[in-house]
Amino acid sequence: MSLVVLAVDDEPPALDELAYLLNADGRVAHVHRAGDATEALRVLRDTEVDAVFLDIRMPGLDGMELARILRRFARPPAIVFVTAYDDGAVDAFDLGVTDYVRKPVRAERLGESLRRVAGARLSPVAAPAGGPADEPAIPVELAGTTRMLPRSSVRWVEAQGDYARLHTADASHLVRVSLATLADRWADAGFVRIHRSYLVQIRLIAELRLTGSGYVVAVDGVELPVSRRHTRELKDKLIRAAKHGWTR
Repeated sequence: MSLVVLAVDDEPPALDELAYLLNADGRVAHVHRAGDATEALRVLRDTEVDAVFLDIRMPGLDGMELARILRRFARPPAIVFVTAYDDGAVDAFDLGVTDYVRKPVRAERLGESLRRVAGARLSPVAAPAGGPADEPAIPVELAGTTRMLPRSSVRWVEAQGDYARLHTADASHLVRVSLATLADRWADAGFVRIHRSYLVQIRLIAELRLTGSGYVVAVDGVELPVSRRHTRELKDKLIRAAKHGWTR
């Protein structure tokens, strides 16, 4: 598949390097360039592109604001953030970006992003709305590389100061976002607060048990404490979830 892409960065050397690496990939047919978000919108007014490779921190309209505009397009392009910072991870997750690439950009890492873009453009309706193709993902660091972790793979979340540790079935990932923020944004996806330090996917709770020190829940064989203030709400939610399962 030949891709038409738009590279956006307010720093000329960074834009030159990004455009060079994109042009060097055989999947890319043409690279448009823009030095800021306003120029990018002018390009997009006249040209349809498959993907926008976008810096986040730019003067005026920044990358996050531009991405929100792009998501409202009738046929939105894939969005790949290319940034030196990781503090946009949770906002990137909310926007459903295709990838999140950290600077300095390596050719092989950019190639992985282009593979994802090409796959998404080849099968844009491979899954129903809300299904795996549309599932939000959050950028995490893995072996020095930023990967997109699907929310459905997160089993429970642990607060670690201003950060949160996302626990999956076989690993954990530290992200720069507070537990309170995730509790608010993930509530509709079935995540419930059980403690000031823990957020759990309710469908994965195998057991709620009273111990000598209070209630605990079991998730993947791990016991997590339930604070007194969250016990009644958790019980109510578990009962409602069970009733929903019985009546489906």
